[in-house]
Amino acid sequence: MYSVLLVDDERIILDGISSFIQWEKIGASLIGTAKNGLEAFRIIEEQQPDIVISDIKMPGMNGLELVEKTYAIYPDIQFIMLSGFGEFDYAKQAMQYGVKHYLLKPCNEQMIINALKEMMEEIALKKNNRQFISEMKDRLDHVLPYAKEQLLKEFVTRDMYGSYDLEYYEKIFRLEMKDSRVKLLLIQLEGNFDFEHMFAIKNISEQLFEHIILSCTVEDYVLIVIEDSNEENIHLQIETIRETFFKYYQLDTTIAISESGKWIHIKKLYKEALECLQHRFYLGEGTIIRKADITYSADDNQIVLNYDEQRFCLLVKSGRWDDANKELMEFFKQLVELRMEIYTTKSYVIQLFNAMIRICSAEQMKIYLVYISQLLEMETIQQMESFIIKIAKEITLQFYERNKYTHSAIIQKVLQTVEEQIGNPELSLNYVAQEELYMSADYLGKLFKKEVGERFSNYVSKVRMERAMHMIQNENDVKVFELAEKLGYSDSQYFSQVFKKHTGFTPSDYRKELFPGGLSRINGQ
Repeated sequence: MYSVLLVDDERIILDGISSFIQWEKIGASLIGTAKNGLEAFRIIEEQQPDIVISDIKMPGMNGLELVEKTYAIYPDIQFIMLSGFGEFDYAKQAMQYGVKHYLLKPCNEQMIINALKEMMEEIALKKNNRQFISEMKDRLDHVLPYAKEQLLKEFVTRDMYGSYDLEYYEKIFRLEMKDSRVKLLLIQLEGNFDFEHMFAIKNISEQLFEHIILSCTVEDYVLIVIEDSNEENIHLQIETIRETFFKYYQLDTTIAISESGKWIHIKKLYKEALECLQHRFYLGEGTIIRKADITYSADDNQIVLNYDEQRFCLLVKSGRWDDANKELMEFFKQLVELRMEIYTTKSYVIQLFNAMIRICSAEQMKIYLVYISQLLEMETIQQMESFIIKIAKEITLQFYERNKYTHSAIIQKVLQTVEEQIGNPELSLNYVAQEELYMSADYLGKLFKKEVGERFSNYVSKVRMERAMHMIQNENDVKVFELAEKLGYSDSQYFSQVFKKHTGFTPSDYRKELFPGGLSRINGQ
């Protein structure tokens, strides 16, 4: 239903047109009448009709002035002008404002109806055209982001684009590409993720990153193109993106940043970002990597890895996990510092793994061999280190359990030697290892501490002090220098210091505590 306003200063014309036209029958409704342009414009402001039928010559504001004022504010309102014979100049003026329908008075009912129907058809056509254009624009707005994503994906993966193409796509997508300098961010999600997570990090980046130009997904990566700007500011924005994404999805991200460059070199920048991202093998997951962070060694053949594979395997076989773990940490520390080509580093790790599992039984070796493929697929050296440490600890503890009874026999021999030679001034870890057990003093010391819970020297000192306390209790006339000699001390003063440190008393004070009112001092002191 189209709304119509009727304007004429002659009452008879207003009443006549209002009454003899069956408005609803032709799909229209008469919303009101006005006697002049001023009154009509007030109604137009309030109700904004679709069509105005207006006389040209009226007092206050004539029809042409009404058309001009309405057209300036409401250009979609259409006019049908009524005029007497000889006023064609007015009609020409009205046409300048888009008025196409001009009827001469007197005009019959059918002429006005025909003009109205023609006008309503034009309004419907315009409305359909606007709706079509709006729908096309909506479709374009919906498709445009995908088209831009595809464009970016092709730019970084194909060699078929040149400067002419940049100019062409600049016009289509309204982008400044040819002369602008950009940086590329390549984002890799860590852990188990799917397309939803990639879409989320892409959207978060688009919302939080200033001066973003284009973005897309390439295989399992999210690629962001930004305007070149202050590097510190870029890092701050990247950290905000990573923190926001982790907050909602509990997934970490590794992000590579290319150097600055022109659009024409975008494929080179992409390869650079890819190389940076691969370097997460050394720098670890959840890092931000720039070109300055990647420093492969020039020639792997000239690198010397200072590592004793046989010593490590001996430690594993002897069940000494603490020492074996230290060796492993040093091994991986060197690999990280040397930063050889990734395949070279992996080969060293596989070589160590093979050497370690070869000391196992044939059945165990078959089980562990399956893990080699897993090692090769690992994406960071930290993953490889954790895996090797886990397997090495497992194997080492297995050997420890096998050797435990042998170890206990050795320690029992050490304890027996201490009891028998407590008065020997030469009693020491080196003496027991070399003279009694014929083995490494270092290994014996670690084994003793592991099983007894304290160092050999502390244990010997404790045994001597307990023996001294026992002798004081049972020998009334024992002298300090005699105690010292019997317990392996050549210096009686030093013996007294050790005794006080152990008991809190000098030998004579300890005697007083034991026998108050009795013999006041140990003989000879």
